[in-house]
Amino acid sequence: MMTSLSASSQFLLRLSFNFKPFVCLLTRTQNLHAMQSSNRLNPSRLIDFTVKDLTVDKLRLIEVPDNATLADALNAMSLFCIKPMANRVRAVPVAAVPGQWLGAGGSMIVESDKETGRAKKQYIGMVTMLDVVAHIAEEEEENGLDKKMAAHVSSVIGHCPEGRSLWSLNPNTSIMDCMEILSKGIHRVLVPLDSNVENTSGPELVESASAYTMLTQMDLVSFFLDQSSHLQAILSCTVTDLSAVNDNVLAITSKARVKDAVKCMSMAMLNAVPIVESSSDEEDHTQLVDGKNRRVVGTFSASDLKGCHLATLRSWLPLNALEFAENIPRTPLFASAPARELVTCHVTSTLVQVIRMATTRRVHRVWVVDKNDGLQGLVSLTDIIAAVRAAISTS
Repeated sequence: MMTSLSASSQFLLRLSFNFKPFVCLLTRTQNLHAMQSSNRLNPSRLIDFTVKDLTVDKLRLIEVPDNATLADALNAMSLFCIKPMANRVRAVPVAAVPGQWLGAGGSMIVESDKETGRAKKQYIGMVTMLDVVAHIAEEEEENGLDKKMAAHVSSVIGHCPEGRSLWSLNPNTSIMDCMEILSKGIHRVLVPLDSNVENTSGPELVESASAYTMLTQMDLVSFFLDQSSHLQAILSCTVTDLSAVNDNVLAITSKARVKDAVKCMSMAMLNAVPIVESSSDEEDHTQLVDGKNRRVVGTFSASDLKGCHLATLRSWLPLNALEFAENIPRTPLFASAPARELVTCHVTSTLVQVIRMATTRRVHRVWVVDKNDGLQGLVSLTDIIAAVRAAISTS
């Protein structure tokens, strides 16, 4: 039986985010019914945890000022693309002088002096790699790329729906409420290390603290592995049994260029797309295609563009997207990152297998393929979190 939503969670559900709604499917309930009496599942143990437990070892925020250029923001992300942080930074908060901006979604999240409480800076939004992709994919003009990369990051905030709000999650928020929030397609939230606001739990648009860290979907999914002894009955189920497979998946063809991929991802608001074998020369390689049953040969991700200097980005845009994706690990920026591999699973893969793939390879989605590498769907971190929460609630 589903647990009742907290007031803060109900407020979150009323927001117009356009994220995929949470649906507890009948088939999922039937498949998980056998778990209810299993002594391998101890959800009460997880209920004792809070967001604070997930952020114990987290570093302070990596941020950029509001007058930084887009190129500056990409460089800031790339500075942390070195071992052991390879490929982990996909978004940066934007900080400004307090009181001069209305934060994304009407937020007012400030960093204050620990002694005096005086506001030192305000976080006005988050710039993600998808915002960057959407920005550089806009109509081209002479010297257009130069102008786009010189734009202030404050003008890039909100190109994608998630960036139109900025959320802070109180450290006392329960893991179940945290799972609910991050299962709605919200990839990351700020967490105050020492909140000055009188609240107990849940998401907040108003916050004041002397320091913040960031909690991501990847942090939460990694936590599932850490607590595998309490989640064994869920993690040992297949992704099919948990209804975690999204079988609607768009792709680009192996003949698409980087600039085509960027435009397609911008229009569809996708952080990454699978690359499938081209079926013919007559196929329109500038558009997204239905990837179902087509052989997967690669992945193109917005994160691949991190750390691009202007000259590099200009030279990459006309390249074949598949060749670009294959050559990324050979560039100096990604020299310390693991070799690029296609991360796939099957409909019979267990949830723990998929989670290990995602956390080890630092990817946010795993392509589901058949025995011939024909694309059948995908499992995203959002799908994983929703499936685990639904299973705990059901049992």
